[in-house]
Amino acid sequence: MSQTLQRLVSGIQPTGAMHLGNYWGAIKNWVTLQADYQTFFMIADLHSLTSVYDDPSRLRQDRYHLILDLLSVGIDPQKACLFFQSDVPQHAELHLVFSMLTPLPWLERVPSYKSKIDDLKDKDLNTYGFLGYPVLQAADILLYKAHAVPVGKDQLPHLELTREIARRFNFLYGPVFDEPTDLLTVNEVLQGTDGRKMSKSYGNTIPLQCSTENLNKLVMAMVTDPARVRRHDPGNPKVCGVYALHTIYSSKEEQAEIFEGCTSAQLGCVDCKKKCFAVIDSWMGPIREKRAQMENEKGLVDDIRQQGAQKAGQVAQETLNQVKQVIGL
Repeated sequence: MSQTLQRLVSGIQPTGAMHLGNYWGAIKNWVTLQADYQTFFMIADLHSLTSVYDDPSRLRQDRYHLILDLLSVGIDPQKACLFFQSDVPQHAELHLVFSMLTPLPWLERVPSYKSKIDDLKDKDLNTYGFLGYPVLQAADILLYKAHAVPVGKDQLPHLELTREIARRFNFLYGPVFDEPTDLLTVNEVLQGTDGRKMSKSYGNTIPLQCSTENLNKLVMAMVTDPARVRRHDPGNPKVCGVYALHTIYSSKEEQAEIFEGCTSAQLGCVDCKKKCFAVIDSWMGPIREKRAQMENEKGLVDDIRQQGAQKAGQVAQETLNQVKQVIGL
């Protein structure tokens, strides 16, 4: 990785299989950015403990499969530093330092704090770790002195908190951290199978690596226009999650035909879903094949994990040494 490139940091939690929402919302952008930045992409396994701390049974398996997913869609470990967050203990150390100087009201005003608690009522999120996870995010970013962070609009408050923590640290101890800029990305927000935003938390995802059979079941079960009750009723593609997938996977000509067929009631939802399944399955085919080949390469994931942790750890330790020096440790 060229030292002349600006640094970029991002991460994804291993809380289940990567899905289409992950890919189109963030990972596709990662694949592009790795050519233009010195990139650090982490499997944010420490972050995953904020919501699955009571069920660690699948964490190791999910981490392993997530690396394979990232490789299968084009993340190149020769270009990007790909690593497990927990393999670089400096993340936890810097998080502890930042937690000592971050005012409590800063965390309580983060928009996603109360909204996530409301959304995930079946989980006990009234923990210090969940309240303080934006501080860990700040440590993730500032540990590498990132110049830029790719974010969607919904994540801007988290990045602003990172800047506030950097400013407060610099005010107390002198200039150590630059404030990272947001690399605002126009994310594709996909609807899940139930009509809500596609999210692992809601259990409504279409996994990137699902089989042809499972993909067919998931697409055929998707919620469409709720106002279209009968086959001969005209539909509104703009509120339909299936049509949203067509806008990504189908050609412009096919999209126009589907739009016209839906609004005129000439095309039924079942036939629309069949077309959607076919184009997605065709797109997934090469990704499945690449992933299967890598899964048979013994030691591949362990080698990438170790190399990534070594690269990330060297940069992280330089920052942490500087931090310890200025705070008196």
